[in-house]
Order: sequence, then structure tokens, then C-alpha cells
Amino acid sequence: MYQAPYFNTDGSAGSEVTLPAGLFNGVIHEAAVHQVVKAHLANQRQGSASKKNRAAVSGGSRKPWRQKGTGRARQGTIRAAQWRGGGRAFPPQPRSWTQRVPRRVRALARTSAFNSRAEAGRVSIIEGFDFDAPRTRKLTTLLSALDRPGKVLFLTHGVNRDLYLSGRNLPGVRVMPFGLESTYDVVWSGTVVIEEAALATIGDETPADTRARRRPIDREEDASDA
Repeated sequence: MYQAPYFNTDGSAGSEVTLPAGLFNGVIHEAAVHQVVKAHLANQRQGSASKKNRAAVSGGSRKPWRQKGTGRARQGTIRAAQWRGGGRAFPPQPRSWTQRVPRRVRALARTSAFNSRAEAGRVSIIEGFDFDAPRTRKLTTLLSALDRPGKVLFLTHGVNRDLYLSGRNLPGVRVMPFGLESTYDVVWSGTVVIEEAALATIGDETPADTRARRRPIDREEDASDA
């Protein structure tokens, strides 16, 4: 069981709380985290880089000079890569950098990322966020009271528009509803601050541990029933 510091709405420290075992089960699978983060970064690439090769450049169908007798190096076309205005050798072509990761691996990586932060003491629980309007200065004051190291990821219970607007122009601060964060978001952050109400949505069993339990079909039994 992991313990995490608890903070009140105003940022004052309270007593430590026990993190739910449904998510913080102590499993840290570094290979899964690496695979998911690598796929996440690869999926951000547009893959739209494109250059023309010598076949795509117009002109140059005629040999610029005869093969022998000129004293110059032989040339087959003025659109070769060594000519100015020619095609590029081995140019980049549009492609997809998309990498697909199985759902259970993604769930395992997310759990591992949370456990890694909890093991390092970088998970905090806050009572709630008292924001009735976007106030960046108020969020800055809260960050100073929390005194959490590095980049901070706030995970709210549902969409908190005022908190999001308060922190979107602060470097090193991200605000998103709990459950929508990716493994990369957790790894990116130095400290994860979770709203207390969001912890109630964590079940006793994580998606990585969920298995479909189906009774095998007995064909003879099925035929007799028919």
C-alpha cells in the first residue's frame, strides 16, 4: 500500500492517506511504459515530409552531351542528384509513423507509471479546487503552498474549466480530468496531484487485470439442447 500526502483546498497540509490498491497495486513494468511512451511520441509525427526524386523532376530526358570525346565526366541527365535543380537522392516520402499498442499493454503502462510516481513519493491528494473563475494568480499561490517538485499534473474529478483556464498558460502545469491522462502525461510530470473525489472512481480491479471469463461451449451439450 502506498501512502500519499494530503492537502486541503487552500493548500495546507493534512495527514497522509492510503492510495487505493485498484490502481496503485505496486506493479511497475518498465518495458510496457517504454513501449507506450515511444508509440505516443511516434504518433505525434505528421509524416508529411516530401521531396522530389529524379523521376519526379520535370525535364532532363535528353543526354546533356555525348558519352565520349568531350573530356568531361559522363552525364545521363541534368536532373540527376549532383546537378543543380535535379532530384534528391533517397528523398523523404509521405508515410505514417503510427504505432499501435494493445489495450492491455496501455493499461499496464498507465498503472506502472502511477506506481512509479507513488513509489517515489510524487503523488499527492488534494481535497478539491476552489475556483469559481479562471485565476492564474490563485493557481500560482496554490502551487507555492503545495511545494511539489518539477512539473505538476492536476487530475480533476470531471472537467474543471476554471482550473484548466487558470493553468493553461503556466509552463510545467497540465490540467485534465482523471482517467483521460495518458502514460506519457504521468511520465512527463514530476508530481501528480489527484482530486480526492476522483479516487472514488477507481475500482478494485484495473483494466490490465481484467480477463474475459467465458465458459467453453460443449458442442455435444449444445446439440442435445437443440
